[in-house]
Amino acid sequence: MNKICTGDQVIVLAGRDKGKRGVVSSRKDDSHLLVDGINIVKKHAKPNPMKGTTGGIVEKTMPIHQSNVAIFNAATGKADRVGIKVTDGKRVRVYKSSGEEIKIA
Repeated sequence: MNKICTGDQVIVLAGRDKGKRGVVSSRKDDSHLLVDGINIVKKHAKPNPMKGTTGGIVEKTMPIHQSNVAIFNAATGKADRVGIKVTDGKRVRVYKSSGEEIKIA
């Protein structure tokens, strides 16, 4: 079970975008995430008339490693760690600071 899932609101702990918040849009692989509005780079794109795309400089969201983000706890307003708790035979994610269950958005 991944501790950070798609739809979670996260806060960046390290790097150029430190302190910014965003929502996880997808997972690229086991350890990299795509977060909306975080780690945006400018890429030079060639025009492709077959696809109808124009060329130029395009802003693109790049993956960020999951160790550089932490889940955002709205109750405390701070970053928090995630724990796994087994209740009624099901594994659920909980905030480490308060022990309350993380709701899936």
